[in-house]
Amino acid sequence: MKRSTTLVAAPAAPEAVAGLPGTGLPGADLPGTDLPGADPSGAGPTAPEPRPARVPRPRADAVRNRERILVAAREVLVELGSGAPFDEIARRAGIGNATLYRHFPDRAALVHHVVLFVMDRVTAQAEDSLAEEPDAFAALCRFTHAAADERIGALCPMLAGDFDGEHPELVAAREALAEAVETLVTAGQETGLIRTDIGVGDLMIALSQLSRPLPGISCTEVEGFVHRHLQLFLDGLRAPARSELPGSAATLEDLRQKTM
Repeated sequence: MKRSTTLVAAPAAPEAVAGLPGTGLPGADLPGTDLPGADPSGAGPTAPEPRPARVPRPRADAVRNRERILVAAREVLVELGSGAPFDEIARRAGIGNATLYRHFPDRAALVHHVVLFVMDRVTAQAEDSLAEEPDAFAALCRFTHAAADERIGALCPMLAGDFDGEHPELVAAREALAEAVETLVTAGQETGLIRTDIGVGDLMIALSQLSRPLPGISCTEVEGFVHRHLQLFLDGLRAPARSELPGSAATLEDLRQKTM
């Protein structure tokens, strides 16, 4: 009699049983839940969420070129006026004309960004001075001299004509500058170091007037006197006041209304 050749299946391994419907084991009644992107409701795999688009960062050399252009343009525009030739700006920046036009396609764009550049740097000077100097009067002196070095006063002639002073970028920069200088002056007044009968407008008018070259005189001929005259003015802001000032303190809002 021949023996039966029927094969008997081996018992399933525990890991093979786990996850089968009806076994009562965790996840057993949820087919496919161990798959990436699976939906526990049984509706099938869900599509992965799209990644946000990555904004390309400007190359380091492009950033350096842009800053070189703005520094050179500031100097040339101060010396030669808003009609200064682009060739001279490119030469001083050490770049070609094509690079200059790639960053700033026309004169209006260049002037706009030069003014923004100077305002942002002066705002940073006000904030850093107050944070790093031993007292508010020392901070005021440091800020005023630094702002003069940024040529903020000499840029005033460029703000006339068809210059868009109400561009949102410029409005935001102007407000940030006003807040930083107001904080600096108020700190000095509250600590008794700066006379209380002056306003931020008084400071900015004097800064503009004392750092701007006189008609017919080049910037290089008056630079030696700018800081000398600024310090004379700053000493007049010390408290207690040595005299009574005529009129009332000027605010930045007063300046805006009178210059529009």
